[in-house]
Amino acid sequence: MVTTGVPESVQCFVPPTVLARDELIALVQLQEGVVSRRQALDRGMTRDQITWCLASRRWQRLHLGVFATFTGPVSYRARVWAAVLRVGPGAAASHQTAAYLDGMCDEPSPVIHITAPAHRHIQTRIDGVQVHYAQRLNRTRHPTRLPPRTRIEDTVLDLVDAAAHPRAVETWVTAANQRRRTTPERIAEALGLRKKIRWRPLLESMLGDVAEGAESPLELRHLRRVERAHGLPSGVRQRRVAGQRVIWIDVDYDEFMLRVELDGRLGHDGEGRFRDRHRDNAGTVHGRATLRYGHADVFGDPCGVAAEQAKVLAARGWTERARTCGTNCTAFS
Repeated sequence: MVTTGVPESVQCFVPPTVLARDELIALVQLQEGVVSRRQALDRGMTRDQITWCLASRRWQRLHLGVFATFTGPVSYRARVWAAVLRVGPGAAASHQTAAYLDGMCDEPSPVIHITAPAHRHIQTRIDGVQVHYAQRLNRTRHPTRLPPRTRIEDTVLDLVDAAAHPRAVETWVTAANQRRRTTPERIAEALGLRKKIRWRPLLESMLGDVAEGAESPLELRHLRRVERAHGLPSGVRQRRVAGQRVIWIDVDYDEFMLRVELDGRLGHDGEGRFRDRHRDNAGTVHGRATLRYGHADVFGDPCGVAAEQAKVLAARGWTERARTCGTNCTAFS
């Protein structure tokens, strides 16, 4: 029997059968060293043994009836397991917690988010845990991933439903797609199964935009608030250009020999900056112009960006006329 990494306090307890001991060891390994009181009792430990493990400080109490079977720091995944076990059968990590576990964001939220079946209700507050409730958790809970969590598409929809601002909706949808965790089609399929969700019209529109190639909130903002809102021609997004080196163009107006590069925080520092320079220089050699904008430009002054683009497009053969985006737009008045 392999016991590497299993706490001595688990290895050394006296079980009624060897099978019970093996089952407990396997469970503890699976759950990042975390076990509930009920799980330990079901696999042969006595209440006195659990009390001794806690009193001798070989175990740590993480929540009511949930323990870490080791001393020292508790990992994030172990904390998630502890929260799931505390909330009870059928519970799953969700929202920002599930997003972090599935690589949709780089930092975990300070509070662990757990969703429980709607028919249950947790009576007491759980330290460091926010409990949500869902009617169809048996459908949205991933069947195999551990710690238990919601499916990626449903995690995105949960985060969208909780978003206070449209920009947060953009961030979660594009992050999931840009990091190749899911696709617009799969999110749309999950959306079709939800009767009620906040931001539905925005989300449906956004999924179509992401499917067309817009991969970040910055690119979505440019597509909507700069290009479409001001009647500019439609560019090709995320265009792959092969040559000695493969390059990607954020927005390419090929007919007018104009490229627009949208520089977010990722991919344009260090080596990314040199790739940008190579791409811009290569375009200039072949007669193409490049306009480059960041968040401050596209989010802060989309009308100014549209006006500048319209001037360059007109100088390169665009014969139509841009329009104002609303009563407060002064770019083309």
